[in-house]
Amino acid sequence: MAEVEETGAHSASTLCDAAQECWMDFDGARMRYLRAGSGPPLILLHGLLAYSFSWRFTLQSLAPYATVYAPDLLGAGFSDRPSDIDHSMGATARLVLRFAENLGLSSFDLLGTSRGGAVAMAVAAECVSSGCKARLRRLVLVCPVNPYSSQGRWRASFFATRFGARLFRSGIARMPFLFPHFHARLYAERNSIPPGSLDGYKAPMANAGFYEHALSIVRTWSADLRELQALLPKLAPIPTLLMWGGKDPAVYVSSMDRLARHFANVQTVVFPGVGHLPYEECPQEFNRELINFLIRPEHSVESP
Repeated sequence: MAEVEETGAHSASTLCDAAQECWMDFDGARMRYLRAGSGPPLILLHGLLAYSFSWRFTLQSLAPYATVYAPDLLGAGFSDRPSDIDHSMGATARLVLRFAENLGLSSFDLLGTSRGGAVAMAVAAECVSSGCKARLRRLVLVCPVNPYSSQGRWRASFFATRFGARLFRSGIARMPFLFPHFHARLYAERNSIPPGSLDGYKAPMANAGFYEHALSIVRTWSADLRELQALLPKLAPIPTLLMWGGKDPAVYVSSMDRLARHFANVQTVVFPGVGHLPYEECPQEFNRELINFLIRPEHSVESP
């Protein structure tokens, strides 16, 4: 493993007080991640057009209970953006497993939100079907992209076309003033957007390749959903917590029940009046439910 630790390399607005900024090398590409706390390892996976900044209210609260690792996945945040990287769900899942192995983890818990939730399920399926050096103990899915929510599927299919990609580049990518509009739509209410959120999410836009990374993910979206549907039956053994915003505009909460049927040991939590980002819109309630799940030993896969 090639790992370099650095602190304070980026704006303080993208870090929380409890986190240390670290870097890991993957075949010449540097991936940034934040580390905080002590205890059982927990890896946090962000969503599309997001990065470790999403967990600024989570890292500090979880620090007394877990060693938390929050990567900016390659192509996202302040990590490198290799032009030839495979951003499909399966390839990203394998990157997460390499990340866990490079950290020297023998076991870990995994949380994924939005598109990161789909990646987390792919990681879980890999661990169940073929095994991995680091054992997955528990899975937490927050408003995860899944085959049972139609919202967003047509947009992904459109922007995956040559015309759609061209429109994206000439429109949103060249008119960054549109970003606040789309960002605000993820929240149930504008007054629930935490101060500094927009600036934090906009910070990595200054690095070249920000929007190309998003387009590369969109191109495999439909195929990834088909693959995910085939993987879901493998996930039954993993103790799982599903958390959703009751007014999620991006991934409908109505898909939660069908997704939950694939898990033999599952808890569900719905936050009323909350949108797609409950860890920002109601962080206290979100952190309480997450901590309660993580500290209860019955919600853990037993060692073989």
